[in-house]
Amino acid sequence: MRFGSFVFSISDDRENDHRVIDSTLRQVELAEEIGMDAVWLTEHHFDGAVAYADPLVFGAAVAARTKRVRIGFAVVEMALHHPVRLAVQTAVLDNLSHGRLIVGTGRGSAYNEYEYIGFGLSMEQGLDMLSEAEELLVKAWTQDDVRHDGKYWKVSFPTLRPRPYQKPHPPLVRACITEESLVEMAGIGRPALIGIHTVDTLRHRLQLYKDTMVQAGFKDEAVEKTLDETWCQRGLYLADTDDEAVDVAGNALIRYRQHLLDARVRFNPGGVPPRPAGQPPSPGETVEHAFLAGTPETVASQIHELKQAGVRNLLLNVNVGQIPDEQVEHSMRLLGEKVMPAFREE
Repeated sequence: MRFGSFVFSISDDRENDHRVIDSTLRQVELAEEIGMDAVWLTEHHFDGAVAYADPLVFGAAVAARTKRVRIGFAVVEMALHHPVRLAVQTAVLDNLSHGRLIVGTGRGSAYNEYEYIGFGLSMEQGLDMLSEAEELLVKAWTQDDVRHDGKYWKVSFPTLRPRPYQKPHPPLVRACITEESLVEMAGIGRPALIGIHTVDTLRHRLQLYKDTMVQAGFKDEAVEKTLDETWCQRGLYLADTDDEAVDVAGNALIRYRQHLLDARVRFNPGGVPPRPAGQPPSPGETVEHAFLAGTPETVASQIHELKQAGVRNLLLNVNVGQIPDEQVEHSMRLLGEKVMPAFREE
């Protein structure tokens, strides 16, 4: 099993953004130090949900401060980037990191309409642009004398310089919120980034993903390779007692969700639709499903349950909702020293 840090660094005060960015870089360095396999950078604008906002610029700093850990995007909001410019930036970053880049793509947020408005787009355009943006991105990475005449982009150029370090290009993964989007990715053999779900839902979706690939004609080797590159998300907090870990995780989850809700209420033109009557909380709203939380022994048991459900890679938010830096470091060191080694030996 591989372990990755989902670098989602909330800042609730713009005057503190630089401090959060600095501490986030230190946590990235710690992720490599404790033996994590990847750091996954995300993209959000205008609301402090992610202090560094731009994963490409921040990714260059990560490349300079690390030597081994993979650098993934979870995800680049494709509608906010010209695909050729993105191809150039990712190719440079792949070269700077000597082939450590993984490009996770997606429409972006399904809830933050204000992000699209800020870049002169609508959410509907963002969804519609995604396939063409990915197509042009891969063309730019891999072809000479590029010609593209699409709905959103009409370009021609001789060749991209520099070409990506990885050949033919960095791995592409897609964020999949719905079961339908996961099935779509399985049909083309694309690895996926899967959000927070119950263990039973993860078991079902991963089996469905595997079955869909087989039905689409992929050989066993290709199916296994793709599943080996698919990641599932959780929050993470380890402590010396289960009660302490659950308490910290619960309060952190409240802060995290409140920050996102407040921004949507304030900035979305229509605010936030009310929750339908009788609708239960989503898995991402409860510590039980959103977190691995407890002592090292408890968290190891939770990881084992996920592994039995078919999860091969964990995308772990090590700092949900602005947990104090010293507590985050203690939690990460417990993971590296007392949990991860057991799953390396299996």
